[in-house]
Amino acid sequence: MLIAHLTDLHVRPVGLPAYRTAETNMLTERAIEAVLALNPRPDCVIISGDLTDNGLIPEYENLKRMLSRLPMPVFLIPGNHDRRENLKQVLADYPGLTQHPTYAQWTAELGPLRLIGLDTVLPESGAGRLCTERLAWLEERLAEDQARPTVVVMHHPPFTCGLGHMDRIALIDGRETFVDIIARNPQVVRILCGHHHRPIQAIVGGTLAMVGPSIAHQVVLDLSGAQTAAFNFEPAAFHLHQWLDETGLVSHTAYVEKAPGPFPFLPDPDYPGRPKA
Repeated sequence: MLIAHLTDLHVRPVGLPAYRTAETNMLTERAIEAVLALNPRPDCVIISGDLTDNGLIPEYENLKRMLSRLPMPVFLIPGNHDRRENLKQVLADYPGLTQHPTYAQWTAELGPLRLIGLDTVLPESGAGRLCTERLAWLEERLAEDQARPTVVVMHHPPFTCGLGHMDRIALIDGRETFVDIIARNPQVVRILCGHHHRPIQAIVGGTLAMVGPSIAHQVVLDLSGAQTAAFNFEPAAFHLHQWLDETGLVSHTAYVEKAPGPFPFLPDPDYPGRPKA
């Protein structure tokens, strides 16, 4: 079982960049090419929010056109830049998006794993919220199967990461209860997040939580506590999570841009006795 986790696409209407600078449509197309080039190909793709930049119908229509190139199931949750009603309208045929009458959240079973997508959107805010209803829904879903290894997917990270601006708009409501729920459910083997546009990891409720890098622009690494943010074009990437029976869930970083190589590990002729790689 191989899962590709992409995040923070910020798709725009055709021909328009994000923030007047980031050609997010082109960058999304490039990331899809990278996923299609993987061998083996992932069994599914998860995209953890900020699917679009403004939650507009034309943006979701553009996103749907792009995602139609992927032959495997694609699971979506909204981020703070999305509008869940427009997402559910345009992409209603995508797995799970109509499972809940209000929120864009779902469960799915794939091979040895169970996936739970959790909607953390707080409308008109960059920060995230888990209300009593959503927390109860999560606890009920986890109680349904406490034996199967489970991956929880959400947009807003449920921990403080040291990026001042992003910490201010992380999951700010319901975090403590969420952590308690995870701690009571050791079958949760990973929490996959987006939002921060950087690869960041922390232990949450005894489980590894991983923020995926954006496949578009990245947030500048600034651990000074500054309350203003900027972005740059550090290499775009995504995460791959592979279930191995002898290990469990193993996570890798895959870069979108092609790099020189591959090159064979050849022995140095000046040191003929050196062990081969």
